[in-house]
Amino acid sequence: MASADTQTRTGASAPRSLFVFNGGFLRQRQVRRILTLAGYRVRLGVPGPKDLVGVWGNSPTAHRGLAVAGRRGCDVLRIEDAFLRSLHPGRGGEPPIGLQIDHRGVHFHGKTPSDLEHLLTHHPLDDSALLSRAKDCIDWMKAAHLSKYSAVDTTLDPPAPGYVLVVDQTRGDASVTASGADRARFVEMLVHAQEEHPGAQVLIKTHPETRAGYRSGYFDDRDLSARVSFCDRPVSPWSLLDGAVGVYTVSSQLGFEAILAGHRPRVFGQPFYAGWGLSSDEDAPARRERVLTRAQLFAAAMILYPKWYDPCRDRLCELEDVLAQLEAQTRAWRDDRHGWVAHGMRPWKWRPLRQFFGAANAVTFPQVSRTRAAKAIENGAREMVWASKAAADDSRVRVEDGFLRSRGLGADLIPPLSLVCDNRGIYYDPDTPSQLEDLIRERASLTPLQTRRAERLIAHLTRNRLTKYNLPGALPDLPTGKRILVPGQVEDDASILRGTSQIRTNAALLQKVRDDNPDAIVIYKPHPDVVAGLRTGGLGDTRCADLVLEQVDIAALTEAVDEVWTMTSLTGFEALLRGKRVVTMGAPFYAGWGLTRDLGEVPARRGTAVSLAGLVHATLIDYPRYRDPVSGLPCPVEVVAERLAQNQIPAPGPFNRSLAKLQGWFSGYAHLWR
Repeated sequence: MASADTQTRTGASAPRSLFVFNGGFLRQRQVRRILTLAGYRVRLGVPGPKDLVGVWGNSPTAHRGLAVAGRRGCDVLRIEDAFLRSLHPGRGGEPPIGLQIDHRGVHFHGKTPSDLEHLLTHHPLDDSALLSRAKDCIDWMKAAHLSKYSAVDTTLDPPAPGYVLVVDQTRGDASVTASGADRARFVEMLVHAQEEHPGAQVLIKTHPETRAGYRSGYFDDRDLSARVSFCDRPVSPWSLLDGAVGVYTVSSQLGFEAILAGHRPRVFGQPFYAGWGLSSDEDAPARRERVLTRAQLFAAAMILYPKWYDPCRDRLCELEDVLAQLEAQTRAWRDDRHGWVAHGMRPWKWRPLRQFFGAANAVTFPQVSRTRAAKAIENGAREMVWASKAAADDSRVRVEDGFLRSRGLGADLIPPLSLVCDNRGIYYDPDTPSQLEDLIRERASLTPLQTRRAERLIAHLTRNRLTKYNLPGALPDLPTGKRILVPGQVEDDASILRGTSQIRTNAALLQKVRDDNPDAIVIYKPHPDVVAGLRTGGLGDTRCADLVLEQVDIAALTEAVDEVWTMTSLTGFEALLRGKRVVTMGAPFYAGWGLTRDLGEVPARRGTAVSLAGLVHATLIDYPRYRDPVSGLPCPVEVVAERLAQNQIPAPGPFNRSLAKLQGWFSGYAHLWR
């Protein structure tokens, strides 16, 4: 993602002592860690005049620190959650992914300036790169349905468009109190909403903490009528804003998001976003005279002001890194929150599957308990099946290894770092559309941020020679001439059985390459599962190949050749990343988009021309799910790519190979027990 200034983003200077008088600073480990990385050392005791006193916003305990600071002559550091916080409200125990650290005041207290207001007033906010980042990040938040609390159900639709959105807040919220508002002010706002939009339905959007039962709101059943109703479902704020004809708020962050969505909200308090010409304000601070654009407001509030934290890499980071991380976590929550019932999974996969999909609820395996599996389905659990075990008309979600899998083979029982979940088909079966095909088609058009992200990923993968399995092996000296790489495949692999109709064996592929290229240097690389004796696909006659290389780094070999000819191997995709010409004899997922020479039968529905960046974004960023092997968190592809490059992957147990061969033996003789 975007680079950060080392001094300001990592706290490289000597840390300042920050004395606190709120137990929350001591209990919340991630808050302390962010402060440490930002250059502050959290301490207890009596501060000196050059030390800082930290208080949490305008919380009920803030007076303790303020009193000590007043007596000791210390400066006060105000700390608050950033505007993208977490999946759920903090009262549920989830740590924040960023903090506002303010030396002047609190961003929501309109009576006194804050560091954020200072930025909005005095920063030029005219850098084209900064504003471009801001626009791209706004689009990213909308597309991924990210908000302060992102545990929203994107399958829920709001009411029919044309309603007025009135935003409730929690009673006693510090931003409401700072604005001098009370229940009477909220009722006044509701009256204005009805008078200014005669005949329109009015939705009162409840706060997530109210929905979770933590705190009550300012509105109750007395405020409802034939026109006025509560919206207390976890509908995405961005979906709600799309259908609204007006937005009314006192000081909620939803007012800020309304501005980003193109609204001009009516604001009855003094939040940070009021007074800059982007809202209709009842009581904005008179000192805010500057007129800003949405991108400028966002750039200051979301890029320049907060300290963002990467929980996988344990470092301060930029907003783009947080969006990628939060998107991965929200995707996992949205997929997994009702649990899964997993079919067709070999026992060695159970633990990795639970790690991938069991964060919100356990994964249930019918092999263990059919009764428990049936009960889970009855309670709303989704069903998944290993893709090769799925029937043609199977409606269950198909699961397969991702394209950046591990350091080592799946047949060696090395757990995956990525998995794909497809609710339409599966990427290697061209007979039916897949979710990956849809994603590739959508990525025919990319935003500048998406293009940069895909290109950075390509550069990282090629620079570090990363592939699906990342197996070692020295590259020998190769003959000069036109070099063609033919990657061998497992011949009973589903990608060949379903993805090719003419050439289905390694021998036939080699013969085709030799016939069409009689003067070329043909290099054959057997599949590592075949070399290890774990799968079928050995080649008896190698006369069509000039060289047969078994134990060799496939990335280095791909870089050394001119072309790759393949049936459906992922090596063809990896060759595209390295700028090589690729000829396909089957219909792998990367064929048919204008990037390969296709001699096999490719579905006509793949007629869209897609750039390499678009193909990579769909295939490696959008389609798979990733799990960080270090933190255990769902993560974006960049984290897994970094772990692979730095070899931060847990080593397999000493008996993996024996178990793998035993598993293969039982699989081969399973028919005897059926």
